[in-house]
Amino acid sequence: MNRAEKATLQLRAVAVLRTLKRTRTYDELADETGLPAGDLNRYVNGHVLPGEARAHELVSETGYETLAAELESRIRHDEEGYVDNSAAVFDQPFLDLVAPVVAERFEFESPDVVLTAATDGITLGSAMARHFDARLAYAKKSKETAVEEFIEARKRFESGIELTYYLPERALSERDSVLVVDDLIRSGETQELLLDIAAQANTNVTGVFALIAAGTDGVEVAESRTDAPVGALTTLD
Repeated sequence: MNRAEKATLQLRAVAVLRTLKRTRTYDELADETGLPAGDLNRYVNGHVLPGEARAHELVSETGYETLAAELESRIRHDEEGYVDNSAAVFDQPFLDLVAPVVAERFEFESPDVVLTAATDGITLGSAMARHFDARLAYAKKSKETAVEEFIEARKRFESGIELTYYLPERALSERDSVLVVDDLIRSGETQELLLDIAAQANTNVTGVFALIAAGTDGVEVAESRTDAPVGALTTLD
């Protein structure tokens, strides 16, 4: 890790602590993190930065658990299992905080392109692309007017319904590294289609991430399609 990367990690840790401090005393924060209250005070107030090892733990462990709990508090779902995550996907500042935390947690390699599906995946994709300084590409269920060449991925379900996603061919280049993200992973079908698009473009997948995993089936499907890290911020039973 070079000096710039170390400083970025340290500042992320401070951002996590400041988020936690909004609803906690320093003593409560000390109990939660296992760090001295005096050290936490100095970090939160910007007098000193945490060391590299401590910053990594704060971001990948404490920050991850805090954001997962915050996300769970925002999720609503009905008796049929439909998930309403609008309180998360409509909150860009929240997603901007999620991006560096999950990047550290899952150790995603920095991609050239963040690939998602329209429309609910776009805000998360934007946050992840901004964090990695990467391009954002999103596949749609319809073709764009005036775009001549597309990468097309299609899947037929047992019900007979067919789902097709289109991505302008110019959005991906051969040998691009690609991080696949979406707001929700349930059956893994959308992720399969996005991974198929990435494969058709001869790109290298660096990971698959979703804010919410509804069960484990979709995660297992994604894991069967790539050797890259696959994860979610929270998992619903």
